[in-house]
Amino acid sequence: MKGFNYKDYDGLGLAELVRKKEVQPIELLEESIKRIDTLNPKINAVINTMYEKARVMADNEQSGPFSGVPTLLKNISQEVEGEPITAGSKAFLSYRAKIDSEYVRRLRKAGVVLVGQTNVPEFALVAYTEPVQYGPTRNPWNLKHTPGGSSGGSAAAVASGMVPFAGANDGGGSIRIPASYCGLFGLKPTRGRTPVGPNLGRSWQGASAEHVLTITVRDSAAMLDQLHGHEKAGAFYTPKYKGSFLDASSTPIDGKLRIAFSVTSPIKTEVHPECRDAVLNSARILESMGHDVEEVDAPVDGLKLAKSYLTMYFGETAATLTSLESILGRKVTYRDVEPSTWLLGLLGKATSAEEFVLSIREWDIAALQMETFHETYDFYITPTTAFPPAMIGELQPTASEQFLIRTVGRTGLGGLLKKAGIVDQIARKNLARTPFTQLANLTGQPAMSVPMHLTEDGLPIGVQVIAARGHENLLLQLAGELEQSEHWIDVRQNPLF
Repeated sequence: MKGFNYKDYDGLGLAELVRKKEVQPIELLEESIKRIDTLNPKINAVINTMYEKARVMADNEQSGPFSGVPTLLKNISQEVEGEPITAGSKAFLSYRAKIDSEYVRRLRKAGVVLVGQTNVPEFALVAYTEPVQYGPTRNPWNLKHTPGGSSGGSAAAVASGMVPFAGANDGGGSIRIPASYCGLFGLKPTRGRTPVGPNLGRSWQGASAEHVLTITVRDSAAMLDQLHGHEKAGAFYTPKYKGSFLDASSTPIDGKLRIAFSVTSPIKTEVHPECRDAVLNSARILESMGHDVEEVDAPVDGLKLAKSYLTMYFGETAATLTSLESILGRKVTYRDVEPSTWLLGLLGKATSAEEFVLSIREWDIAALQMETFHETYDFYITPTTAFPPAMIGELQPTASEQFLIRTVGRTGLGGLLKKAGIVDQIARKNLARTPFTQLANLTGQPAMSVPMHLTEDGLPIGVQVIAARGHENLLLQLAGELEQSEHWIDVRQNPLF
């Protein structure tokens, strides 16, 4: 196509060109490959390419709303038969997926062309993407900064224009945090809305959900139309939305909404002024649109929820390490994984079944509190993150912390750390930069990050909006309206796009 500029289009825009036969899928694929090969040495977003398989897919006639559109998958849980899926860890280097995940099956039905896999922190455990095995992924807005995590590779790939959208998942903010840091739209669906099987019926006890990171709201909405629906292995069931999420994203909100907002950290830690300003400015914008907006904190115990989240986090890490034994064919050792991962596993092994169950009960208490809260308020708005993107390496353990991790890792004294109150210290440090996103994961609510602010240094900051369970349509309506405003940050402004 003469004069065709791949970067000017979102996924639906590219698919429309394919349908009109103005461009061939193989042309889109080669443009994507060209951008990956050019930009990835700087950004390190893609850690496994599937170019030849992608070329075969592109040559075969596709159907679906995203027919012929290239995309990337997150290198955890989004399995492609025969391809590696390492979860950012050297321990999984020899593993090959036995079947496609249900998520990938539905992507194929949507017509996408799978180009490769994106970088993740080991086991997707932290909110920055710097795994030892693959090295750090860098933020396309400023290569000295992190794109966040754990979907940091996907976010960096989209924010640099390699693909118009990419696979992501969110167990504590892993879609919304990198969306915030990279100037993207990121929606975490309601628990049970999108598939996590067939190898699992629940991911992180239902805290984690699969979706995509996108340049535009409509791509996210259209992909949710393709992904949502019952799966056989699913432990949770969300009633089918009777309308179209894509239609919702272009439907103006009818009437005045009641909106609550807060700029206070739920774990009583610092919130950067730029992140506060992002919310306060958004509140004024929404008020100017005719909505009732007031400052109200969520009616939940943030510290209790943070501790219950970490209890699950420890337990899931321990279970992952144990499951490695069937792949390695031997006992897992300290040297198989990163030291921090091993420490988290030890804390999981030192956690009793009683503690684990009691922590999950806190999720249900909070879910009821938030459902009641949403009887009054349509939306709850907070900063997506408490700080702008950190510098690469800034969040790595300090020398003294590394010494502690090595010492405890070798001795296996996870229980002593718990008794000494180290868990509470870990909770505050790990969540201090990102204390807002876990709420929606634990209650099962849908939540999104919208790009509404640039810092003085030119880095994006997102604003989080949470709705009652099952109401992604309302979030998409609001996002669609905000996207049309002058306040929306267009990722195509970034230097590497």
